[in-house]
Order: sequence, then C-alpha cells, then structure tokens
Amino acid sequence: MRLSLCNEVIREKPFAGQCEFAASVGYDGLEIAPFTLSDAPHMLDAGAVADVRRSLSDAGMKCSGLHWLLIAPEGLAITSPDAEVRARTIDVMRRLVDLAAELGAETLVHGSPKQRDLPEGRADEARAWALECFAAAGTAADAAGVVYCVEPLATRETNFINSVAEAVEIVKAVGSPGLRTMVDCSATGGTGPEVVALLDEWLPTGMLAHVQVNDPNRRGPGEGEMRFRPILQALRRGGYDRWVAVEPFDYLPDGPACAARAAGYLRGHLEGME
Repeated sequence: MRLSLCNEVIREKPFAGQCEFAASVGYDGLEIAPFTLSDAPHMLDAGAVADVRRSLSDAGMKCSGLHWLLIAPEGLAITSPDAEVRARTIDVMRRLVDLAAELGAETLVHGSPKQRDLPEGRADEARAWALECFAAAGTAADAAGVVYCVEPLATRETNFINSVAEAVEIVKAVGSPGLRTMVDCSATGGTGPEVVALLDEWLPTGMLAHVQVNDPNRRGPGEGEMRFRPILQALRRGGYDRWVAVEPFDYLPDGPACAARAAGYLRGHLEGME
C-alpha cells in the first residue's frame, strides 16, 4: 500500500512546494483536486500538464489520482434537468479522465456532492441522467487505462449515493470495467468496526478500487476516535495493494501539520504490521 495526500490540504503552497513537502513527511504521491490547478482544469494545455508532471517527478512523487472533480469550472451537475449542463458536465468528466491518464494517475474519485443532488420531484429522472454521465466516464476511463470511482457520501453532504451498496448498484447497472466504487472512512458515518466490515464485505468482490482515510470528526487519521490499524489490517487481508489517500477536511492546527501527523501515524501502523 502506498500513501497519498489530497493536495488541497496544503494548497497554499505552490504545486512544486506541495510535492516537496509531501515527500519530506512520508507520502508517496499526491491525490490532486483539479480546482487547485486551475479554474478550468479540464482545459490545461500540454505545457501546464508537463509542469505538474515535472514537479511530481523532481520530488520523487506520483499522482495517485484526481478527486473533487466537478468543483471547477462552475455550473456542472450530473443530475441537472438541463441537458446542456449535463452534456458540458460529461465533457469535463471525459477531459479529466484524459488528464488523469496524462499525469500517470490510477483513479478518479467522483465525490462533488452538490453537483449530484437529486432535484425535488424528479429523483427517478435524475438517477437516470446520472447513470448516463457515469457510463460516459466509465467508458472513457476504460479506454484511458484508469478507474473512475463513484464515491458514497454521507447524507449530510448529498441526498444521492450514500452507501457502498448504492454505488455498487450504479457500477453494475453501467457495466463498464472502468467504473468502480471506493470507501471514504469519514463518509461511512460509522466507526472503525463498520469500516472494517465494509472492507471485508466488498474487497473480495473487486468493486472497491480506492480508499480515503479520515476520521468521522473530519480531521486526519489518528485525530479522533476511529482506529485505523484494524482498517489497514482489513485492507491487507483483502489483498488491497493500491493507494491509501489521506483526506482530512478540518486542518488542525494547520494543513501541513495535519498532513505530517497523518503520515507518521499511518506509517507507524504499516511498519508495525510488517
């Protein structure tokens, strides 16, 4: 298992500085939120992409994946009643798949809760619209050699796709090798044992392609009540050999300190399991 840091945690630093800092405190890669690169990240030119790759390489880092995909540009939604909005959203999703492949990433994580809410009175239609968007992304991901992950999120964030089981239904309905789901520890709404149970249930199915680690209190791993050693043990037991991405939302005392503490905490458990 390799450790990755979601780069918005330290987005105040220039990108090259993010890479250098993350490497210095024990990460193997960055999981990039595209909005931290540009207001129109799907339109990055070849020179800008090369600069990102160079910064990663110079620090000995990899791009593990992309997440928070639909924050920029503004006005995107996979459940919008407006067909033009959905078409524009699909175009952005496809272009971000290509960006991920250009950066050498393995996964894209589709969270973006506000861009997938079901509109009141049109829930069934909106689910069908979302399925079309995920199908387009899955096809593009399969062609590009990456995996597009439907992220289950807590009900406090969105009214659509709130469990792994619900995400799996979408993945199965689409039926694309490029579409899978994932687990975000905070978003499960449970405690450590519930996350372990999810991993034990779903890892053997091949449906889980990614894991983000964070505490239900929205802070970094090790900064709350959730215990991550059993979670890491469940990942190892299930044969998981992909990226483990650190994604806190509340950075205490600040982003760099939170990131460094999480890396040390997780590295200590991983080394103790060897």
